[in-house]
Amino acid sequence: MSFELTKHQHTRFNPLNGQWILVSPHRMKRPWSGQEEQPQPVNLPEFDPANPLCPGVERANGIKNPIYTSTFTFTNDFPAMLEDVPLPPESDDPLFQTGGARGTCKVICFHPKSNKTLPLMTPKEIRTVIDTWIAEYKMLAEKYTWVQIFENKGASMGCSNPHPHCQVWACSFLPNEPRVKDEKLRQYYEKHGKALLDDYVKKEIAKKERVIIENPDWLVVVPFWASWPFETMIISRNGNRRMSDLSLQQINNLAIVIKELTIKYDNLFKCSFPYSMGWHGAPTGDLASSDDKHWTLHAIYYPPLLRSAFVRKFMVGFELLCQPQRDLTAEQATQKLRQLCGKKHYSEHI
Repeated sequence: MSFELTKHQHTRFNPLNGQWILVSPHRMKRPWSGQEEQPQPVNLPEFDPANPLCPGVERANGIKNPIYTSTFTFTNDFPAMLEDVPLPPESDDPLFQTGGARGTCKVICFHPKSNKTLPLMTPKEIRTVIDTWIAEYKMLAEKYTWVQIFENKGASMGCSNPHPHCQVWACSFLPNEPRVKDEKLRQYYEKHGKALLDDYVKKEIAKKERVIIENPDWLVVVPFWASWPFETMIISRNGNRRMSDLSLQQINNLAIVIKELTIKYDNLFKCSFPYSMGWHGAPTGDLASSDDKHWTLHAIYYPPLLRSAFVRKFMVGFELLCQPQRDLTAEQATQKLRQLCGKKHYSEHI
């Protein structure tokens, strides 16, 4: 018997975190009788007077939102980090270590209408969202070591409010994921003299096996080492290291890419496709002056759905105790996403 990539289990290495992924494509044939998700409805009202993210609505802290007509940013009413807090005492015990954690958490509403998710917005409206990301990033990057822009979309990814929005958390420390990624990217550059993701982009373009979308400024791929079923990355092709590096053309092309990718996601199972998305780039604040030529700006999408709008992937058992595992191969996921229309949303046919 000869090995077949789409039939036989194997492992793949993720050079961004040094971890291995178990790929088990034969498991796609198993029956499913577990928990089923309820997709987020696409027929949400434009305005809900009870939704605290809508224009003119009073939030839990008694502050009333302005009648905003574009994006709207405010400091989270229930932040995970505060700016002015005392530092914990130092400890000499290696088993009981603490560290300081100062920061701030913001919310960015994408659009005044609750039924306007990113795939349903115009490229111009998405450009405004990106401009807001950049403005917040620049301001927070002056003070904080890490600025994390992320979007949790859908209840299955922990989103408690269906109004289209994202969050920005800025912190005084380098969190685990970017800290490990910084180490791996630096090690690759020191060994090969080139940025890992710049190299990766060139090789993926040459192979064409996992490319979903490409334009002069951005490449969208299902990474070779993806662990989530339809995981993707948007990677800069211009040597950008931070969100603040983007030119007007790059912003315009990014808006087009985001719209096309999120339309493909929604069209896959004809639902408002859930995911967690986040941007990674070179550290900021006190680390902004450090050597950062090993970094390449990129976004990661982690969508949980596996077989349909109702069946999701759970990271439990072996995944929690040993290492990530996936059923659908990255190449199979690419083929499914690549063949989908990214120009017209499925709801427009209804």
